[in-house]
Amino acid sequence: MQFLEDIYITAMIYGKILQILKIGQLASMITASSKISVAPMMDYTDRHCRYFLRLLSKHTLLYTEMITTGAILHGNRDKLLGYDQAEHPLALQLGGSNPTDLAECAKIAEEWGYNEVNINVGCPSDRVQSGMFGLCLMAKPDLVADCVKAMKDQVGIPVTVKTRIGFDNNDSYQELLHFIQTLVNSGVDQVIIHARKGWLKGLSPKENRDIPPLDYERVYQIKRDFPTLNIGINGGIQTLAQAETHLKSIDHVMIGRSAYHDPYILMSVDQAIHQSQTPIKTRQEIIEAFMPYAEARLAEGDSIKALTRHILGLFHGEPNARLWRRMLSDTTYITKNSGPEVINAALEATIAG
Repeated sequence: MQFLEDIYITAMIYGKILQILKIGQLASMITASSKISVAPMMDYTDRHCRYFLRLLSKHTLLYTEMITTGAILHGNRDKLLGYDQAEHPLALQLGGSNPTDLAECAKIAEEWGYNEVNINVGCPSDRVQSGMFGLCLMAKPDLVADCVKAMKDQVGIPVTVKTRIGFDNNDSYQELLHFIQTLVNSGVDQVIIHARKGWLKGLSPKENRDIPPLDYERVYQIKRDFPTLNIGINGGIQTLAQAETHLKSIDHVMIGRSAYHDPYILMSVDQAIHQSQTPIKTRQEIIEAFMPYAEARLAEGDSIKALTRHILGLFHGEPNARLWRRMLSDTTYITKNSGPEVINAALEATIAG
């Protein structure tokens, strides 16, 4: 009897290992095939935003907002981690610096079905610094490596890092080279590099996105020095044409606020980057596809503005773009008690001219 129990237990363990390997291989294939992603952005890339962006591109990798390990371990996971299955491929970005906590959160992310888990090593905000994570972790490459290794020991999905080319006066190429090499030694699957250094003091998070000069060549050099490591680039990329230029030298391009304020730039990603034959949708078709989701979320109790704020940029650069934005944000047209009809009304008015 003991012999049979031992065989059963061994088979169960072996089966679980195969399952984990299969999940990890599948996730690696999914995220590796995504040449373009939309950056994790606080107060922007929530689940409503991601669902909307997914209507524009099937292949673009989407990220959550940064979520701290403490919030996941002790907070409402349904609220923090919940998403619509249509959002895949989907990555969870974590804020934290404790290897044990990050490993546990990575495991939770895999159980929830996320395709990738990413560590934030680039945010310079005071709040993030006080939690001892974000950009200040660039000063502790060995700790970041320990975090990556602890996470990879727990999951089969890719573990990635988003960072910068340097911080404060620690911005030499040799320091960046050492940081990346330490991550490579830990087994990191991808490093996305914001091509600006960050300042921990003296600049706000917004100023850190604009004031430090861009140095794309430094990121290209990292790729040349680590040819087998998947390298992504971020910072100042506003058009698909710019992204395509970067992809000649780099593996992955992460687009930030440009994809939020002018989301229609994602509409051509599948065709231009992934050779998809799917027809390009009109802006009207995108809103029509968004409506069932909006109606369902409103029925669950979400507010109308929680939905409409993410679609304000859809008509960016088009006639009546200002009318579209006004009808979906001005209290003259929309209130907290408004329903989905305001979206339809705004669409009709915008199209009618």
